[in-house]
Amino acid sequence: MSLLQTYRENLTTIPDDIELVKRLQKGDVEAFDLIYEKYSGRLYAFGVKYLKNKDETEELVQSVFVKLWENYKTLKKDSSFKSYLFTIAYNDICKLFRKRNYQQKFISDALYENSGSSSEIEEGIDYQSVLNRVKQIVDKLPERQKVIFMKSRQEGKTTKEIAKELRLSPGTVDNYISEAIKFIKNRLRNEDLALLLFVSLYLF
Repeated sequence: MSLLQTYRENLTTIPDDIELVKRLQKGDVEAFDLIYEKYSGRLYAFGVKYLKNKDETEELVQSVFVKLWENYKTLKKDSSFKSYLFTIAYNDICKLFRKRNYQQKFISDALYENSGSSSEIEEGIDYQSVLNRVKQIVDKLPERQKVIFMKSRQEGKTTKEIAKELRLSPGTVDNYISEAIKFIKNRLRNEDLALLLFVSLYLF
């Protein structure tokens, strides 16, 4: 099955990220395979938008999962796992553009338009500092909105799963998430963080 086909698969039967990380930390190969099924297509879709090359994007996805397997023992249960994966992909894309000798164009034209800051990305994204800043903003969401947003983006739960757990309609859950995203985007508008990075980590 191709990565694009994987991207279109229904992922509702896969355990949430917290459970998968717990299992992966114990060296559970099946958990690793499930994570691959869940995220390989999303990472491919993210990477191909900027690399514009199928082979390079597939290599990017493989690189992310190689690094995940090499570092599974050091994963943190209390951090966003999706953020961790997309940060690896993002930094690998930056390295590839450096090799192509036009990373600066990539930054100015694709990622950092109107942000006014490129030095941070050139050194590689500081995952924890970005996550901390995002958490500060998320903490300002109304409580109900925050709970639903975190279940979606941090715990990796689907709209249907959240709706069932909180006894809400799927449409209501989607509305809460949409409003949370609008709030966060507005707060980030004047930040030095790359909006695209945030989108890839939390909103993708």
